[in-house]
Amino acid sequence: MLARNLKQRLIAATQNEDGAMTVFSVFCFITALMVGGLAVDVTTVMMERTRLQVAADAGAHAALLARDTMLEADAKAEAIRVANLNMPNSLYGNILTTDDITFGTWNATNASFTAVAGSRNAVHVQPKRDTSKQNAVATYILKIVGFNEWNLKVDSIFTTYRPTCLREGFVADGVVDLQSNNSFTNGFCIHSNTYVSLNSNNYFEPGTVVSMPDTADIELPNSGYKTNTGLSSALRSGSFYVRIVPRIIQIIAGLNSNDPRYVPSYISSLLVVTLDPKKAIIQTMLVPGRMHNMTCSNSAAANVANDVIFQDVVLRTNCVIKFGQGVVLQNTVIATSSTDVKSITAAAGLQVGKNDNCAAGGGAQLVTMGGMSFPSDLKVYGGQLLAKGDIQFAANANGIQGASFVAGGIISGTSNMSMGFCGTGMDNNFEAEYFKMTY
Repeated sequence: MLARNLKQRLIAATQNEDGAMTVFSVFCFITALMVGGLAVDVTTVMMERTRLQVAADAGAHAALLARDTMLEADAKAEAIRVANLNMPNSLYGNILTTDDITFGTWNATNASFTAVAGSRNAVHVQPKRDTSKQNAVATYILKIVGFNEWNLKVDSIFTTYRPTCLREGFVADGVVDLQSNNSFTNGFCIHSNTYVSLNSNNYFEPGTVVSMPDTADIELPNSGYKTNTGLSSALRSGSFYVRIVPRIIQIIAGLNSNDPRYVPSYISSLLVVTLDPKKAIIQTMLVPGRMHNMTCSNSAAANVANDVIFQDVVLRTNCVIKFGQGVVLQNTVIATSSTDVKSITAAAGLQVGKNDNCAAGGGAQLVTMGGMSFPSDLKVYGGQLLAKGDIQFAANANGIQGASFVAGGIISGTSNMSMGFCGTGMDNNFEAEYFKMTY
């Protein structure tokens, strides 16, 4: 009897399914824990990668911006400083060191970066969080299976560029005010950070640009779109910071200190020719290949005689400059720190740049902390007019072979001008770099 009961109990025990789901539940729980843990850890690493990318982009931009005016070592230090603002050392370790920052050049055609010591053209920044820096991203749940940390590395490449409008065109922080019967050919740009004002009978060839923050602000006569051929197609909305205007003071200081970034290559000697402000500048006073200084007192004017040709010279001055009739500037920089509203003026027929059909070289630059005013027949061939104040010119201006007018104030022109785009021959223009992310 006892044996039979024991046998029945053993049979019942083997057939009892109570608690069978417990083991399966344990496996399910472990599986869910692993999947959930993986999700948590992957989410964490993606967040940290995004944080690292933001720091990389901020550091790269800071490096290239600083490199514009700083030594390479100082620019790298600035990049590290900015990156650490986004990811403090106390929390994330040394994500970026000087070895992670490389200056070089960017080839847009094949999207490639080449390291070049001393370059100001582009920068590659590669911050890291990894075991070599002892700041890898720790895991949480994945530690159960022996995966303790993630190694992260991101890249950011910034390069410089120069807006076409600033290379050839009219660009003003204030109003660009143009009257009638003017012609603008393919590629020429008119931009105001305020608005553009036009009269009638202007011609805009396909490919020209007329831009301002809001095209609805353009000032036209009632029949303006009908009487300004091509205007509708040329209009664009947009604004940008005109970086070169606040840099005028730096350009003048660089010329005064013989900074090689600003002194043109046609200057063969830094020996200075000192000009007497009490005497009008005549041809025999100008020495090709040399720097020329003239210092005025009490806002006096420096007068330039008629038909003088400036060739391969730089004139640095604080004077108001008054050009006589028929003066020609070729391979010439004339820069004045005068803040007079008409710090550079001329009689009729001033020629800025060489009439060479857009060939390389021969251009000229007029730079002032004040304003410029010119009467009729201003001719510009690969020339740049750069003023912190206003630029004003009268009828019959000719810039069909490359002209760049940039003003911190207004640009005002009257009638019968012809302005065109060269694409070449503007090599010595003073320009401020702009920055964009390429990778």
